Amino acid sequence: MSVLDSKVPKGPIKDKWTTYKDKINLVNPANKRHIDVIVVGTGLAGGSAAASLAELGYNVKAFAYQDSPRRAHSIAAQGGINAAKNYMGDGDSTYRLFYDTVKGGDYRSREANVYRLAEVSANIIDQCVAQGVPFARDYGGLLDNRSFGGVLVSRTFYAKGQTGQQLLLGCYSAMNRQIARGKIEMYNRHEMLDVVKVDGKARGIIARNLITGEIERHSAHAVVIATGGYGNVYFLSTNAMGSNATAAWKIHKKGAFFANPCFTQIHPTCIPRSGDYQSKLTLMSESLRNDGRIWVPKNMDDVKGIQEGTLKPTQLKEEDRDYFLERRYPAFGNLVPRDVASRAAKERCDAGHGVNATGEAVYLDFAAAIERYGTEQAKIHGVSNPTKEKIIELGEAVIEEKYGNLFQMYEKIIDENPYKTPMMIYPATHYTMGGVWVDYNLMTTVPGLYCIGEANFSDHGANRLGASALMQGLADGYFVLPYTIGDYLADDIRTGPISTSTKEFDEVEKEVKDRIDFFMNNKGTKSVDHFHKRLGKVMWDKVGMARNEKGLKEAMAEIKEIREEFWKDVKVPGSHNEMNLELEKAGRVADFLELGELFAKDALVREESCGGHFREESVELEGEQKGEAKRKDKEFAFVSAWEYKGEPADAVLHKEQLEFKDIELKQRSYK
Repeated sequence: MSVLDSKVPKGPIKDKWTTYKDKINLVNPANKRHIDVIVVGTGLAGGSAAASLAELGYNVKAFAYQDSPRRAHSIAAQGGINAAKNYMGDGDSTYRLFYDTVKGGDYRSREANVYRLAEVSANIIDQCVAQGVPFARDYGGLLDNRSFGGVLVSRTFYAKGQTGQQLLLGCYSAMNRQIARGKIEMYNRHEMLDVVKVDGKARGIIARNLITGEIERHSAHAVVIATGGYGNVYFLSTNAMGSNATAAWKIHKKGAFFANPCFTQIHPTCIPRSGDYQSKLTLMSESLRNDGRIWVPKNMDDVKGIQEGTLKPTQLKEEDRDYFLERRYPAFGNLVPRDVASRAAKERCDAGHGVNATGEAVYLDFAAAIERYGTEQAKIHGVSNPTKEKIIELGEAVIEEKYGNLFQMYEKIIDENPYKTPMMIYPATHYTMGGVWVDYNLMTTVPGLYCIGEANFSDHGANRLGASALMQGLADGYFVLPYTIGDYLADDIRTGPISTSTKEFDEVEKEVKDRIDFFMNNKGTKSVDHFHKRLGKVMWDKVGMARNEKGLKEAMAEIKEIREEFWKDVKVPGSHNEMNLELEKAGRVADFLELGELFAKDALVREESCGGHFREESVELEGEQKGEAKRKDKEFAFVSAWEYKGEPADAVLHKEQLEFKDIELKQRSYK
């Protein structure tokens, strides 16, 4: 029997959020001064939440494992942030953003949450402009937009290829204002290692000072987790090396259900892997698909020549190139959603058409865009009969203005000039749509424990559309949580300060210290990375872009085996009372080794293909959709929410049935 209550308000979807806000309990300004809130993670979701809650008058304790909130992984986001403002006059609306997001997520997200996200999206842009975020503007000074995969409108606001950085700086400035006022107490270089519950409610955390090694107790009336996704379970991903799942996994083990762990996104435009020595992969923004055309050689002789270095891609004629996305999906072309583009690239490479030495790369070519922009610029500048060289010069200047830092980054890593030679790209693990289960209020199954941003499962279903991660993080932090958390905290105005001198804090602190002592005293022989790389290989090979029953069962057994060996043979050098990166890593990999098995179990249970979850047994076999993912809506139109019961294999499944009242359930088509 499910214990899930999504708490979605009644009434028409367009009125739900407004009606909800009209009826929630409020905390008056004088009482907010006596209420403490812990926010763990200070990326876009956590930073915006901390700033907003402090602005409202709450006392906020914010925790970041980096040396500054400015170093949160949100800074790596490149392409942009969506908002339904219809500045381009191309037919966009709140409903269309809602529809695109639900469809893009392959009909596996909660309608009410997604509509609210679309509804508040326009406010995010106004908020960020007021903070001074330098969004790109057109010639007349108006905010510019570009298109992204999975949509037919241009609704993505951007700042060159560094949108995440600029948004985070705006958010950080809002935080700094509250830090200066004393409303945010900032704990840099601190990592949350567990949550503390008192009488069933989240009332604090145990954290480690990563510089001194000191274990600290921190109490509050509510705890907010905003620590990002778990993509590094694959070891190689586009995430920063420090990105981890520890906070989310620890609250799962204390009663917060974990939802849809198998819904993980493979991003189609990443710099290909170059060898086994790599520790991470580098993302090339999806915005590049606006102007870049994706192709591979048609003929195997040409593939061989390119792989051996005897033939250059620029020497291939148009008729010898297979623009496979344009061929397979004429309506959307190169702008199909990420899961579709990734699988199509993998299919071409698996068929032997990959263009680098490993056979795992396709081309992203800007020659046509450079020529198109150059011709246009020549006319604008009154250059009659321009030479081809002049057209290329003018076109490259436009591309540089739009994507300059991305091209520069690519050239530094690959040592090839992407203005002259097509980029090479290949899919890689990027974003996790799964995460901690939350209700409409963004509260987990533990009272007083909230989860926002990528760390929750909330808005993206089985596949996230490009430029929606920043939108969700800031929507949760600026415009949703500040309302919903007040409804809960209204009952705490007489509670008074939460003491940390209680048996509950004693017990959890002992658990944390015991684990650290184990790592420091274990007489193992293998490094943490040894186990992390082995886990990552199993995950990519058997729980990666395509999954099947046999591989998933093998993955569960192999991950359990790696985990058991980890606890027997891991070696952590150094001391616990100093800065010790290996000790930090050990705790995180221990959590990944549990999460990875639950991930595979969730993928095994979901016997359908949808979005980023592609089961080889569930594929359309005929008709226009032949070869595409086949959903099974009657059986699997639900959120899988897992309850911790010890071993990952023993986790109990709870189902939140998804209802689609405002959007028709049908097979996705981008053709």
